[in-house]
Amino acid sequence: MKAFLPVTRVIDAINQWLGRRIAWLILAAVLVSAVNAIVRKAFDTSSNAWLELQWVLFSMVFLLCSPWTLLANEHIRIDIVNNMLPKRVRDGIDVIGHAFFLLPLTVVMIVTGIPFFLRSYEINEQSGNAGGLPQWPSKALIMIGFTLLLAQGISELIKRIAIMRGLIPDPHVNQTSTLEAEVEHIVEAVEKR
Repeated sequence: MKAFLPVTRVIDAINQWLGRRIAWLILAAVLVSAVNAIVRKAFDTSSNAWLELQWVLFSMVFLLCSPWTLLANEHIRIDIVNNMLPKRVRDGIDVIGHAFFLLPLTVVMIVTGIPFFLRSYEINEQSGNAGGLPQWPSKALIMIGFTLLLAQGISELIKRIAIMRGLIPDPHVNQTSTLEAEVEHIVEAVEKR
């Protein structure tokens, strides 16, 4: 297991670097949306390409930042139930969830996403809307995003097994959710009064 830990550091570094940069596309999507709305109201005109660009930017953030979300342990789970379980059980749930649900899903999405993209690229598929964007770059995001998520899922699985074996400390052991931190902050403020 120790031999694979350097690989996890490389995967983690790539997904963190990419996630931090791609997340800024939310701002770009908001700006495109705002300008598009202003132009539509002020000049009574619109562009399908700009409307579709909003969706592509959002899709890029969603698909390419999901590995970073998994790395940061910010993915969706039922924290109330999860936090009531012993750490060993939570670790076991993570291992089973990654090995039998996350990784197979990513493989299926990659295997089905590649021909989906290739066919779109071969025919130079365009939007069904007049003046819309080409479709194949958006379809490429599916296989790229799920490939990155597969790599991060493997990294998380290796790290979780190493944590369970006591080879590395758990980086998320003292991590509290944003909601929990906010509640603690409010409680402290009330107690000071």
